Amino acid sequence: MTQDSQAPRPPERPTDDADAHIGRRIRERRLMLGLSQQQLAQVIGVTYQQAHKYETGANRVSAGRLYRIAEALDVPVSWFYEGLGASRPQAMSRRQRLGLELARNFFLIRDERHQEALSQMARALAEAPPRAAE
Repeated sequence: MTQDSQAPRPPERPTDDADAHIGRRIRERRLMLGLSQQQLAQVIGVTYQQAHKYETGANRVSAGRLYRIAEALDVPVSWFYEGLGASRPQAMSRRQRLGLELARNFFLIRDERHQEALSQMARALAEAPPRAAE
């Protein structure tokens, strides 16, 4: 078979809104837990590149794979679908980004005593009455 007689490749599939949404939710949860793409990929049995393609929506996640991802990220499968169908993906607020960063850094703390101390401090700050504007 010569080069000229090969069938043309089908055009690349555009990213489906659902695929992109699920990918964003995978990334969001992975970051909440402080995992790298490599770590997630290893747990679910795929390459780093494949995990990256799932997160960008470039590749669809099969039902079985989504189930394994949900187990690895400790959420129900339905979690990935929350917010699907909203008119437009909402950008994360500054508060949400800070929350994700806090969660990611918390999981990087190796000393359980330090984790407990930080948790107690967060509880105390959350319960403190708001200060009046100065």
